[in-house]
Amino acid sequence: MLVEQGQDPPALARRIRALSRELGFQRCGISGIELAEDEQHLRDWLANGLYGTMDWMARHGDKRSRPGELVPGTLRVLSVGLDYGRNDGEEAWNTLADGQRAYVARYALGRDYHKLMRQRLQTLAERIQAEIGPFGHRVFVDSAPVLERALARNAGLGWIGKHTCLIDRDGGSWFFLGEIYLDLPLPVDPPASAHCGTCMKCIEVCPTQAIIAPYRLDARRCISYLTIEHEGAIPVELRPAIGNRIFGCDDCQLVCPWNKFARRTDEPDFRARNDL
Repeated sequence: MLVEQGQDPPALARRIRALSRELGFQRCGISGIELAEDEQHLRDWLANGLYGTMDWMARHGDKRSRPGELVPGTLRVLSVGLDYGRNDGEEAWNTLADGQRAYVARYALGRDYHKLMRQRLQTLAERIQAEIGPFGHRVFVDSAPVLERALARNAGLGWIGKHTCLIDRDGGSWFFLGEIYLDLPLPVDPPASAHCGTCMKCIEVCPTQAIIAPYRLDARRCISYLTIEHEGAIPVELRPAIGNRIFGCDDCQLVCPWNKFARRTDEPDFRARNDL
């Protein structure tokens, strides 16, 4: 591996960031693989049954919070963010207030993001390899037990808000995440600091009170979970609050003050499909 044979790690890290920007990623950062505090938070969340019927969250033991066990040899994690924001908050609220129209989460209005991000991350890995030679890596886009928000926070992409979404102070929370696990000893970026302050808007607006405390989400009450992940019947007592939300929910992001800084995506694949 050339990085072990004199390749300058800081220079390589800068080059990787430049390559990621060339591929359209608005955010890119590098983190280590230590997630002990997040591991305990995950264990507590699981122990309290807050994951509902998402049994896959409890599988794989601690590999979700231990990148080096999921992919042996991993030394660093490259996290990237790709904007999908639409700057259509007023339109979103109007749809929610209109009983004749169904509401679909903003992220799902365009084409499936998984394939696009995976292809670009694979291309990024290939371009890195073209410059330094073969290296160990694995690409993830919501496709394996990965604590992507914690890793992205540690890589400086943003902080985890009280609604448990990742927030970038320069771009809000309307962006997708993807990762490349690397065996390269690159310098890590400083983690992002939190800037929610005393704001409680996301907690107060949640139609089903799914955010039971700051940074603590009860998936069993979350509309996104109930309309996307949950395969059974929606509890009768929650149905009135769900309203016309048929696929996902954005209320906690729509009220977030930091989303006034969100940029409108120029990705053709993320444009709303016909009649959505």
